[in-house]
Amino acid sequence: MQSEISHPCPACETPDALTMLSLTEEIPYFGEHTQVTLSCAECGWRQTDFIPAQEREPCAWSLEVNEPSMLAVRVVRGSSGTVRIPELGLEVSPGNHSTGYVSNIVRCLQRPIDILEMVLPKAATDISTDDPDRDSAESGQPKLKELLSTLCAARAGEFAQPLTVEFLDPHGHSAILDDTAHSRPLTDDEREALEVGPTALILDLDD
Repeated sequence: MQSEISHPCPACETPDALTMLSLTEEIPYFGEHTQVTLSCAECGWRQTDFIPAQEREPCAWSLEVNEPSMLAVRVVRGSSGTVRIPELGLEVSPGNHSTGYVSNIVRCLQRPIDILEMVLPKAATDISTDDPDRDSAESGQPKLKELLSTLCAARAGEFAQPLTVEFLDPHGHSAILDDTAHSRPLTDDEREALEVGPTALILDLDD
């Protein structure tokens, strides 16, 4: 179903330029959901997310990943979902431009890899010789490089230790679609502490 929306585009601010397209589909193990896409005819801006057909409770999902075949496990991460890998002290929280996705475990590893590959060179060049925090900044570089190396090895299916991938979603729009995954309700403290992502709905789909 397609409809026009009386709302300015958040990118180019053109009035009444947004179109909404909704499509209902079935995701195995997750159930029926409605994919909602907003797009601007003027500048091409586009956002998509999905809404489960049945209301879901705030939830946490976890999966221990310890062999290459598990990298293909399908995941649904809503734009309100936080991704954690506790063994690495790693957390990716949803920001104002957070994007949900239907993908696999590799995607959960790739996002922090992309961030580290972007941050590390910049961090190295930004360290000034007269910066009072220079020693602290320099000491952090090896830890970030080690973290990047561990993530890249895991992406390639090489595990020095099992890694636990966790999804925590206060809206209940995330899931790990595997029989060995564990789910539980979020505690009240977890719900209050978690970021909830953007107000607008955002999603991209990977095959």
